[in-house]
Amino acid sequence: MRIRSTSFQIAAAVAMATVAGGGARPAEAQGTLDVSAHLEVPSSNAKWAARNAVSHPPAVAWLTPLDGQSAPDPDTSLQYTLLQKNKEFLPHLLVVPVGSVVHFPNADPFFHNVFSLFNGRRFDLGLYETGSTREVTFGREGISYIFCNIHPQMSAVVIALSTPFYAVAEPHGLFELNKVPPGDYLLQVWVQGADPTDLKALTRKVSVSADHADLGVIPLPHAPHPPSPHTNKYGKPYDTKDPAVY
Repeated sequence: MRIRSTSFQIAAAVAMATVAGGGARPAEAQGTLDVSAHLEVPSSNAKWAARNAVSHPPAVAWLTPLDGQSAPDPDTSLQYTLLQKNKEFLPHLLVVPVGSVVHFPNADPFFHNVFSLFNGRRFDLGLYETGSTREVTFGREGISYIFCNIHPQMSAVVIALSTPFYAVAEPHGLFELNKVPPGDYLLQVWVQGADPTDLKALTRKVSVSADHADLGVIPLPHAPHPPSPHTNKYGKPYDTKDPAVY
């Protein structure tokens, strides 16, 4: 499943998700396979699930080729967008190839100030008004947590990958990675709110073949943490007021 923006009209620039195929079966592409896996989270995550009407938090799994295999060059010509609308980022989670440009249009009738200072790609787009846009190039692999310096409830995640073999989990934890050539890979997983130590423990080498296109269950050891309050771009608490102009 890939999330990508297909147009750049601020009034309707929402990145769409393309889902290809289902299950672990031979793909139509020459010599490739559709690979599946399933994220399993502890039952103690029931409160999170009830609040969000899904059983799993946002998650991404990706395969990096090993042993001299090379992945196809990423297509950085595609256009990706994180729309700011109704004091939200749309979509909340965006996966892009390394080297991609992500556009940040403001479709709200007030100012926004998009920034990311936490690992990944660090940037500050400054204050900009409705109908305008800014852009950022994500030039290296990493996970970027995106916020607005005015509205503390706004958050998003951009994951830049150098491999095209990835999938965003469906609401109930299913990963479907399409058109993967047989071979050895490093499997890595990101789950929103999960402890980094838990995610590191899930990293492992896997072999993909016609007889092994189902990678099975990926068990998260502990329930993800709910979102915690974050500071503004100056490292200070947000002003609790919400001026009408913002």
